[in-house]
Amino acid sequence: MKKFWTRRDADGRRPGESSPSSGRVSEDHPPDEHTRLLPNRVDSTPYLSPDDPAVSPYNLWTVRIVRFATVALACITFIWWVLMIVSVFITPPGLHVRGSPFFAFSYASIALLTLIVTLLFFSIPSRLTRVLGIVTAVLLLVDAILILAVPRLRHEELWAGIASVIWALLMAIWSVAVDRTVAWGKAEEEERLTGRPESRRSLLEWSEVLLSTVALFVMAAVVVLTTCTLTIRGLDSSLDPPGERYWVDGDKYQIHLYCHGNKTDASGGVATTVLLEGGEDPVERGLWQFAENAVKNGSIRRFCFADRPGMAWSDTAPSPFSASIASDALSETLSRAGEQGPWVLVSAGIGSLYSRVFSSRHGDAVRGILMIDPLHEDLLSRVSNAGRGFMLFIQGVISPLGLDRILGAVIRGRRAADRIWGRSSYQSGTTIFAKLQESLVADSLTKRDVVSSRAIQDKDTPLVVISSGEHVRRDKEWEDKQRDLTHLTANLQSWDTVDDAPQRVWGTLSGRETIERRLKKLVSL
Repeated sequence: MKKFWTRRDADGRRPGESSPSSGRVSEDHPPDEHTRLLPNRVDSTPYLSPDDPAVSPYNLWTVRIVRFATVALACITFIWWVLMIVSVFITPPGLHVRGSPFFAFSYASIALLTLIVTLLFFSIPSRLTRVLGIVTAVLLLVDAILILAVPRLRHEELWAGIASVIWALLMAIWSVAVDRTVAWGKAEEEERLTGRPESRRSLLEWSEVLLSTVALFVMAAVVVLTTCTLTIRGLDSSLDPPGERYWVDGDKYQIHLYCHGNKTDASGGVATTVLLEGGEDPVERGLWQFAENAVKNGSIRRFCFADRPGMAWSDTAPSPFSASIASDALSETLSRAGEQGPWVLVSAGIGSLYSRVFSSRHGDAVRGILMIDPLHEDLLSRVSNAGRGFMLFIQGVISPLGLDRILGAVIRGRRAADRIWGRSSYQSGTTIFAKLQESLVADSLTKRDVVSSRAIQDKDTPLVVISSGEHVRRDKEWEDKQRDLTHLTANLQSWDTVDDAPQRVWGTLSGRETIERRLKKLVSL
């Protein structure tokens, strides 16, 4: 077998091979990404200046591919972010979460902002930004574990919330990997083209490092607060509801129903059950205690209440959510629980609108209506005010941070009951979302439902209206609308104005006595 030897010159180079010192490229080997930027003049210096624009990590295909992939991931994340923000207002099929949709939106925002920061400062890698990225990734991993490990959180977040937190985790890891890749590519090109890795930075580069560090620090702080809020939610899930939860609307979400008292009256017949509907607050905050006392006093024998979606122990419902949908959910819940009535409906504030729709659809089973400082349908524009809706949206967006809830738990000693249905319940993301849903359709779908219900309301149903004296004196239009509501049926039993009572009339002794006295009479009719 013949051996072929290649002749080399004194420098050990093959014929036609370029000299490392001259930087020339042979005609047999066209320039590539490793050679095209090298000086090609025989008498030139072998290295470029560190400030030469040609000294860039973008010279490497690896870095360019990584940047292209980051842009593609940012586009995908933006589409998901848009879907999450749309689901707050109108729930797309399959994207319903039973808890607060603001958590899924929050994680989608974190993923998108992480990628935007990565792209804005792509060519300026920094060790500190990598450390912050690792911290964020670890915290997001903890969030994902919490959601998957706690049954109630997993039930509320569903696949959309779980996918959002896992995607945010993957994007945080990707950001760290990108920064490390660019740092490697930068050092590689600087050593090849300038002779050594460059350690100094220009003022512009330092400014970019500062901005990227601040942005990632803020995101890390956001994730820390979100983790604390998730932890509180996990702890609160250990507090069992007093009643039972029932699946409604094709098993999309659950409604909490609680009943207490005897189903039979003194003569052995079926007792009339008082069905409570809360106003701006859950029934548990005020009316529940009032009803318990009324049973003890013998004024009523039995009562039930169901939390509206998003309130207290009930899941949130898909958007939009109107009074008619709420009435359907309540009817299905009662049916699944085997509750048939007859009913005396007791409602407060905006809850009176929901009770009126329910009454119009169950006229045969409703023995009476008692409304406490009820909201008139002509005043729903106050609920659907654009400014109020915008503020609710902003509150919802920042609700995953849990600033009030964390401080309340650490400093003020707030308990799980306070956060679920008590004085801190208004800070809950689900409650904020429920109020936003209410606001979005109050002056359109809900108003249509209530106006229609008034037309078909049984005119023989006994009616009691109890108004807040403070509210009536402060708002003349409110007084006029209270008077109009006394004509809801042709069987008005009484219209009482409790002089010293606020909107929550049961908050005063005279208010509680008036309500209980009128309720006792209605139940006995």
